[in-house]
Amino acid sequence: MNEPLSPSSQVRAHVLISGKVQGVGYRASAWDMAALLHLNGWVRNLHDGRVEAVFEGSPSAIEEMLRWCHQGPPVAQVTQVTVEYEAAEGLKGFEVERTR
Repeated sequence: MNEPLSPSSQVRAHVLISGKVQGVGYRASAWDMAALLHLNGWVRNLHDGRVEAVFEGSPSAIEEMLRWCHQGPPVAQVTQVTVEYEAAEGLKGFEVERTR
């Protein structure tokens, strides 16, 4: 039986994605991938054209999500992915947030 991860066994990645990442379904695709990987967090567009996201989950799922972020959906053209690791907050669910 799998026990839920405690916040201390989870990884939190704060990610900024640059390139042609708005208007290409990046946020919706990120939501799909996060659900597939059982990640918690959020994703949103920024006014400067980047996408910002926070992912919390197992180290292996975070690693896979970060690999996906470098490609994104088929129409996206990712030029840069910046990642900062932070202490997990124990987020529940995954949200697509409004532009900030």
